[in-house]
Amino acid sequence: MHPSHAIRDIPAISVLNLRMSKNNDPPAIGIIGGSGLYKMEEYDTTEYKIDTPFGPPSDVLLGGKLGERKVYFLPRHGRGHRILPHEINYRANIYALRLLNVRWIISVAAVGSLQEKYAPRDLVLPSQFYDRTSQRTAHTFFGEGIVAHVGFAEPISANLRNLVAESATSLGYTVHNGGTYVNMDGPAFSTRAESEFNHRNGFDVIAMTNLPEAKLAREAEIAFATMAMITDYDAWKVEEEPVSADIILSHLLANAETARRIIVDVIPRIPNQPSWPEHSALDTAMVTDRKLWPKATIEKLGPILARFVAD
Repeated sequence: MHPSHAIRDIPAISVLNLRMSKNNDPPAIGIIGGSGLYKMEEYDTTEYKIDTPFGPPSDVLLGGKLGERKVYFLPRHGRGHRILPHEINYRANIYALRLLNVRWIISVAAVGSLQEKYAPRDLVLPSQFYDRTSQRTAHTFFGEGIVAHVGFAEPISANLRNLVAESATSLGYTVHNGGTYVNMDGPAFSTRAESEFNHRNGFDVIAMTNLPEAKLAREAEIAFATMAMITDYDAWKVEEEPVSADIILSHLLANAETARRIIVDVIPRIPNQPSWPEHSALDTAMVTDRKLWPKATIEKLGPILARFVAD
């Protein structure tokens, strides 16, 4: 693998041409980079500029090969970290990845620790989320005449999470497999009272971005796992300096390098074919009778509904 630092091409993807067709490209892997991880230098990439029915994603997508696998990378906050958590167009991000036949997503996130055992620069692989956000309407693809309620009791793909754990362990990193991620709105950090509440309730890490990604990935029938990289102890640990952007930034570079190494190791472990439970999540989710689906909504959700639409 030879890293490329030059822009090779920016092909425009026609949503109108692709969203109603079954994408015949091999199933791909998506990487969503968080704070500190804005690019992957381990592989040659082509830039893909995609316009979705939900607007533009956070940035162009970088597509290339890692080994024999097609991988697409998307910086959640945009290159240069230009987008606040509540400004992220989560629907456009996940839609763009699904349009490119991404069926597995590893989402990297900088998080605060809510428990003593999770130290800065440790890696936590959450198995659960606790939702403290207020933007529910922006966290679903459905509506406009088609109702779906996906099962979300287990919001993370256990298979993908365990593969990431195997890679992290094999590389010698401190990894905690399982736990609950509290998703808050932000952009301000927690008050001490909020942080103490989360600590006392036994939650594990806190951040501002991954829950909407997990919800939308489930609706798009994509297996999803979070790599939560600890940067601080939030505000509950009174003997520590309260969390600040300066403290977080001091750990981001080390965490980004950790994430890159784990991603390179885990990608060959991911199966070639999407056959996990998440890949058929809509089988038991669709409520509206197919005969009542509005044509415009079918077209809008083309890559998500393609397998339900007769050729």
